[in-house]
Amino acid sequence: MRTFDDAGIFAGHTVLVRSDLNVPMDEGTITDRGRILASAGTIRSLTEAGAKVIVMSHLGRPKGEPDPQFSLAPIVPELAEAIGRPVAFAADTVGDDAQTKAAALSDGDVLLLENLRFNPGETAKDDAERQEFATQLAALADDFVSDGFGVVHRKQASVYDIAGLLPHYAGSLVRAEVEVSDRLLNNPEPPFTVVLGGSKVSDKLGVIDNLIDRADNLLIGGGMVFTFLAALGHDIGSSLVEKDRIDDVKGYLERSRSGGARIVLPTDIVMAASFAADAEHWVRPVAELEDTPAGGDGLGLDIGPESARAYAEIIAGSTTVFWNGPMGVFEFPAFASGTKAVAQALSDEGSSGGHRLTVVGGGDSAAAVRSLGFADDDFGHISTGGGASLEYLEGKTLPGLDALG
Repeated sequence: MRTFDDAGIFAGHTVLVRSDLNVPMDEGTITDRGRILASAGTIRSLTEAGAKVIVMSHLGRPKGEPDPQFSLAPIVPELAEAIGRPVAFAADTVGDDAQTKAAALSDGDVLLLENLRFNPGETAKDDAERQEFATQLAALADDFVSDGFGVVHRKQASVYDIAGLLPHYAGSLVRAEVEVSDRLLNNPEPPFTVVLGGSKVSDKLGVIDNLIDRADNLLIGGGMVFTFLAALGHDIGSSLVEKDRIDDVKGYLERSRSGGARIVLPTDIVMAASFAADAEHWVRPVAELEDTPAGGDGLGLDIGPESARAYAEIIAGSTTVFWNGPMGVFEFPAFASGTKAVAQALSDEGSSGGHRLTVVGGGDSAAAVRSLGFADDDFGHISTGGGASLEYLEGKTLPGLDALG
């Protein structure tokens, strides 16, 4: 996989950069700038090399046509601040405005195209339709740099098809993500601990399957833990459970007992009367989750304090740690303690000191650590691609990486 900084040929070239600027928004306000900051390095390096840079990205899930709520216009000032130079904006992707502004670029200039998904060709299942849009994008530039790790698991025009039309390179962000993921898969320094949370165990089955024979510990939290507890015969009240995955979970528990990674489950749970920030809540051992203060079924919204301490101790003693998925409903302060304890343990030096590799696997985990007051440099690596990161660790072939050769 060729990287752009190995090429050294970009002075005077127009370079099309696929970034992932799909940041969370609240009524037009960016609530987490992480992906913008992560994308800035490659863009800045290209401008310093004298390239004319055209940045392209998607935002949200528009239905193949312009939709103002998904415009990339609010990204412009944030990206300009991150790279330290002005950013022009094209009000379309491959139309008159994009073509005119691309042609007017001088060396070192940056242009951001409008949301790629405003064009149905970006995500089309039809190869010919996707190829047509990729060809229109390629006509804007001399070279292609793939730097949106969060989308490399998608077979889309700006990720996959365009690499066959232009000289292509991996950006520094994609290179870093691949290097970290390869180290987790192929050369993790033990003890290697994997921490998995989030709502659905079905989202993590592939990762468990591929890492259970590579890791030393698998710590389970979040809503997915209740499928594990149900598989062990516990009464879980009204907690989230995927009944159709109980047999899968039983299989992983047996693999753990037969020599795979030690699967560690919570010993206590923070239960609540309802799914609400101000809900009445209480802590119960996993064997007594049905015991509620006022009758009725409670539902679990976080791992308990005893479990949080135990998980933190295991993490602190690990040299390599990969974490994907919060331990509870971290958006509600009453149910954020488990997630905060895991984040703190990852950010602390631990018993292995400077030799540790701590990886936060993107998505909700990245949002959680930032919302809880942690800085990106508190961790060894924060991935920008939750889904892509998981699929890589599942051992899947990712189209956007495969296209880079």
